This record gives sequence, C-alpha cells and structure tokens, in this order.
Amino acid sequence: MNTQQQARELAAQERQHNEHLKESMLNRAQAEVQNPEEGNLTQEQARELAAQERQHDERLKESMLNRAKSEINSSSNTAD
Repeated sequence: MNTQQQARELAAQERQHNEHLKESMLNRAQAEVQNPEEGNLTQEQARELAAQERQHDERLKESMLNRAKSEINSSSNTAD
C-alpha cells in the first residue's frame, strides 16, 4: 500500500470515528434531556469521550508522521 492509499484510509477512519463521536454525543444529549437528574454522569462521560478523542487524534497524527517519515526514508534510500 502506498502513502496516498494509507492517507486515504486514515482519512476514512477519521471520518468514521468523527461520525461515531457525533452520534454518541447526540445520544447522550437526548438521554440527558429525558433524564436531567443523570446530567452529572452524562457530563463526566462527555469529558471522558473528549479525552478519548484527543488521544485518538494524537495517535493518528503520530501514525501519519511515522508513515510519512518511513516513506521519505524509503524513497531516499532507493534514490541513492
């Protein structure tokens, strides 16, 4: 798989993750409207979800950076 294919795959995974996140947030918001006494629990879950998303984003950026470095090193080695 070349770098462009990997980038497209990672972008598709990111879009899928964001859609899942939006759906989760919507479901939690609806649950909070229906059961306001559970609002504190829902806020805690929202904070945890946001932290998970930040961690996911960091892993994704790190993965893309490592793949780009690997591709550059591989290209420069074959050029020599």
